[in-house]
This record gives sequence, C-alpha cells and structure tokens, in this order.
Amino acid sequence: MSVNRILKVICTVAIAIQVMACGSDKEESEESTVLKVVCTTGMIGNAAEIITGGRMDITTLMGPGVDPHLYKPTQSDIENLMEADIIIYNGLHLEGKMGEIFHKLENKKHIIVMAKGLADAEVRKTAEFQSGEDPHIWFNVKYWDGAIGHLTTELIRIDSDNNGFYMDNYKRYHEELKELHEWTIGQINTISEDQRILITAHDAFSYFGDAYGMKVRGLQGISTSSEFGLKDRIELSKYIIENKIKAVFVESSVPKKSIEAVMESCKDGGHTVVLGGELYSDALGSADSEAAEYIGMVKANVTTIVNALK
Repeated sequence: MSVNRILKVICTVAIAIQVMACGSDKEESEESTVLKVVCTTGMIGNAAEIITGGRMDITTLMGPGVDPHLYKPTQSDIENLMEADIIIYNGLHLEGKMGEIFHKLENKKHIIVMAKGLADAEVRKTAEFQSGEDPHIWFNVKYWDGAIGHLTTELIRIDSDNNGFYMDNYKRYHEELKELHEWTIGQINTISEDQRILITAHDAFSYFGDAYGMKVRGLQGISTSSEFGLKDRIELSKYIIENKIKAVFVESSVPKKSIEAVMESCKDGGHTVVLGGELYSDALGSADSEAAEYIGMVKANVTTIVNALK
C-alpha cells in the first residue's frame, strides 16, 4: 500500500472517531438534561410516570407490599434522593421516618407534596395520628385527582418547556379518574346498606368510606406503627358479631395475623366471618398483577369488597 493510501486511511479513521466522539458527547449532554425524579410510594410514582410521559426519569422508592408508615430509607434511597432534581412525596406524615430527610433537602431540591393538592376541609382530621391528619388521600379518587392536578402544576412550573405535553396528559388522565370515581359509586351501591361495613387490619380506608358510603373499622389505627391489644381485638370482634358482618379483609402491606386473630375471636363468639380477600392499602401490586397501576388497584379493591359483601 502506498504512503498516500495509508495516510488517507488514517485520516478517514481519525474523522470517524471524532464524529463518534461528538455523537457520544451529544447523547451524554441530552441525557444530562433529563430531570431525575424520586417518588416515595407506588401510587405517586405511577402518577408521575403518566403525567411526564417519559420526559423525566422516574424512580420509586417503595415497591409492592411495602408499608410507608414503617419504611426506613436504605443507603441507595439516600443516594437517589441526593441525586434527584425533584422529590415527590405524599405528606401528612405518611412517610413518617423520612420527614427529617425531606426537611433537610427542601432548600436544595424541587419538592412536591401531593397532599397540598387538597383543600384543608378535604383532609380528614384525627386525634389518632401524629400529624392529626389522615394521610391516605388516594382512597378518594376525586381527592387523588386533585393531588395529581397539583402535581401537574408543579411539574409545569419546574419544566415549563413541556407545559402543553404535561397538561394534555393530565386532562386525559383526569377523564379516566372521573370514570373510575363513578364506577366505584355504582359498584358499592350493589352491596346492601347493612353490609357496607369494611373491616381491615388498619384504618387506611376512611377516605374511601366517606366518598363511597361505607362504614370503616380497622383493628389498628391510621398508622400500622400504632399498637393494638386484646381489648381492641375483643371490641372489634363484638362489633362484627353484632352487625352480622360477612367478611373481613387483609392488606397487602400488613401481616395477616392480626385479622386472623379477630376471625378466631368471632368464631369463639359463635359467628363465622370469612376472609374476603386481600386489599391493596398503602402500596400498589406487583408488576404482573392487575393492581400494578393506581386505577387497577382501585378496581381490584372494589371488586374484592363487592364480591365478599354482596
């Protein structure tokens, strides 16, 4: 091969390498502009994914079956929070053990609190929980819609270039949530009024009860960190027997033994109550389940409740 030919080959290779390097730099530059978002619960992560539509990098800390009341962040969680551009959490002390972390980061990161999408009058007040307020706002579909509206407004404030895209996504999802709310009302109305009583391991469903006309009783209080004793179990068993309740429910994020103890007490009192099924309370279902997304979770819960109490 001639010297000139060799020089041409070398020049061609050098140019190709330079082009590839420029392309790589461009890709890294584009990737670096994608905002990193860290969400605490699956319900929040699902909402963020729907509204941002792939234009932000979403990480959810708490997976299926995880109890946010008792959750302690891992080292990798801390790293994710430190690297995040945006942090989204529920508020109202749902993530009780993470409050101090959020407080330390509030002047360094964009922080979005879902509960700020509710009016003060919409937040249930209770003396049983440390904040004096019930954090389980997602069980009223209309309230959760309001929380996602707040989320959308805040995301647009942070990333105004995608204003129309985020708003269009919210408008579509808003219509889906309106349909879900009406569907839930219709389904619960198929249960006879005397059986519209929901018994669960902890009192996570009071927003649901208020919105859809059900009485709600939990063995534990609003937080699973609260203790229950023999007196609580006896009183709940007595209530079930007196009201001839057909079924009680376990929760995916709470151990079954507490509800099983109540069922045994009812049996000792001469009343057989069946296990109506498992409800998703503080976490979504696994990726391969019907409850992997918020709408599917609500439908799964409602279907389980109706089938057990009709």
